[in-house]
Amino acid sequence: MSVQALKDAMRERNTAALVFSKENGYYFTSFVSDNGILLVTSEKAIYFTDSRYLEAAQQTIVTCDEVCDLNSISDSVKPVLQRLGVVKLCIEGERLPVAKLHTLQKTLPDVEIDAETLDHIIETIRAVKRADEIEKIKAAQRIAEASLDLLLPQIKVGAVERELALDLDYTMRRRGAQDISFETILVSGKETSKPHGVPSDKKIERGDFVTIDFGAVYEGYHSDMTRTFAVGEVSNEMKKIYDTGLRAQLAGLDALAPGKICKNVDRVSRDVIDGAGYGDRFGHGLGHGVGVEIHEYPYLNPRCDAVLQPGNIVTVEPGIYIPDFCGVRIEDMALITEDGHENLTHYPKNLIIL
Repeated sequence: MSVQALKDAMRERNTAALVFSKENGYYFTSFVSDNGILLVTSEKAIYFTDSRYLEAAQQTIVTCDEVCDLNSISDSVKPVLQRLGVVKLCIEGERLPVAKLHTLQKTLPDVEIDAETLDHIIETIRAVKRADEIEKIKAAQRIAEASLDLLLPQIKVGAVERELALDLDYTMRRRGAQDISFETILVSGKETSKPHGVPSDKKIERGDFVTIDFGAVYEGYHSDMTRTFAVGEVSNEMKKIYDTGLRAQLAGLDALAPGKICKNVDRVSRDVIDGAGYGDRFGHGLGHGVGVEIHEYPYLNPRCDAVLQPGNIVTVEPGIYIPDFCGVRIEDMALITEDGHENLTHYPKNLIIL
């Protein structure tokens, strides 16, 4: 159980973790609150939330020993810390606003505040997915793929990027998505050279690439995929770029296995793109973890020394972007298994000409 893993990490005597962020709070409790605090020691997990959420939290949360009313840190949390004898408090240094840190320091002058260690502890716990998490991510991915199938006939000359993106978002929600994973990227023509391009009122033209990067959220868990299509025949140079991107993506997938170092997997795909002469046109990392957030640890990039483990779910999404011409990105999600990987994305990757 995830909370038990955090309890185990708080073995140091009189030490506790205090979790404020909605994302980490949801991960450990499966409960959504705009004003929730999770306190975890080696023996206890206590959740605090205000009266708007209290009844629902008490009925829903099964991972905590207590669910308590939250008025303020001073009135609600401080007495519990004193009761438990906490003298060291680990907080999410990368997520906690400075103002809230100052409030903690002022309210708890006799407690040591550690803002250095908890983020890595939690991201390491979250990186290895439980069976139920994997099933939720798979369900989100199935929703996304089925929705893209329904959109495909609408991608044609004269269609408007923004309208297509809205239709895709709506379809995912109609098919059971709780939310979209992020603002859908659906761009065409020269705009595909922008990795995070924004859908506009541009109309699709014959000979365009169309890149769609999107995902669905199912029971709090995200999916993420990208496909690039052609509308009508495209130039030989565009076909070469697509083929290079596909070869790089397949090479990156083939390199996934437990024990592999993230930056070395990134290097495998990057070498394919370098070898084709497009090395300076692939600026971002190869991929990232996916879970209750769209970007999670571990990261497949040139700097990440993390070692892949069974249960990691990562994207593999190399891209080639030629300014004022075109871009290609192809992205799958993969689960690291005991002896390799399982591709969770089943959508075709050959160049589809619409």
